[in-house]
Amino acid sequence: MAVDGVLVVDKPPGVTSHDVVAVARRSLHEKRIGHTGTLDPLATGVLPLACGRATRLVRFLTASDKDYEAVIRFGLATDTYDVTGTELQRCERRPERGALDEAIASLRGDYLQTPPPFSAKKIGGTRAYALARQDRPVELSPIRIHVSRADLLQFDGDQATIAMTCSAGFYVRSFAHELGQRVATGACLYALRRTRSGQFRLEDAVTIEQLQSGQAGSQVLPLEALLTTLPMARLTADGRERVARGRDVDPMHYESSTTEGSGWVRLLDGSGQLVALAEPGTRPGSLHPAVVLI
Repeated sequence: MAVDGVLVVDKPPGVTSHDVVAVARRSLHEKRIGHTGTLDPLATGVLPLACGRATRLVRFLTASDKDYEAVIRFGLATDTYDVTGTELQRCERRPERGALDEAIASLRGDYLQTPPPFSAKKIGGTRAYALARQDRPVELSPIRIHVSRADLLQFDGDQATIAMTCSAGFYVRSFAHELGQRVATGACLYALRRTRSGQFRLEDAVTIEQLQSGQAGSQVLPLEALLTTLPMARLTADGRERVARGRDVDPMHYESSTTEGSGWVRLLDGSGQLVALAEPGTRPGSLHPAVVLI
């Protein structure tokens, strides 16, 4: 029986996101599973897995903002920007609380962030981490990101725990590295926990043990529970048939008052099942089913 939807897993430390996907494929007996945003082996927390037809929605699910709790160690800089990397610099000095507060404040808002050299970003078709492991030059273009929250929760002089909310594409390792530069001590990421990814929260997650034991299937969020912040249109029976053939639907084929404006629209059938994501069509009020799920 096919599994369609999203399963939220609380990823443990020491395993890759791909490892978790492999466990889910065996446990759920579903080959079509992919994660919606990699967590490094060091990191733990929310790892949403798109299963079955939900894999067609991954690009939408990865576009949401995320919450993290990061532990950052001062006085140590590494090539990977986290504690697992090769040491590049050690410093005996530690930041003063006031200087740390100012540095954190300077890393809130909109700015350009350069991904770490050891990242999955591609340079000329090759992953950056593959080049870095070969000691080849890694020149990554900065990307525009947004940090809406960066709050210092705890600071003992050597380490700081920071809660943050950031846009898709943000690297907490780069944040830690840059923070170390701004307080002039060097720093690296010591621990990381993702507590939210878009609509998916830690309290909704299953453990890897539950997944391995086959107890997680009932926790899969169905397609109709996904992307609920998008506008919605409910199709007539004729509209559903048109969508199934990839044809545009006009206002006569759906009932909704939440499709005004431009952008993506969820198309639901009469039973409430998510059958497609649509873009505005060429005719007034028409919708083009660009991602069909039936």
